[in-house]
Amino acid sequence: MKHDKQFTSEQRYQISELKKAGLKPWQISNEVGVHKSPISREFRRNKGQRGWRPKQDQEL
Repeated sequence: MKHDKQFTSEQRYQISELKKAGLKPWQISNEVGVHKSPISREFRRNKGQRGWRPKQDQEL
């Protein structure tokens, strides 16, 4: 598994699609190839009123 500090915009959109498909963070981490902790942290840290959105997250 890769241990990058930040996700690329491509990874964020992939995560977004997998989340919309109903996958859990550990399942998403297996698909993207990263540890589940950064995935969960992304969802917690960058959640707005309308939920986590990859474009908003990329801008931050």
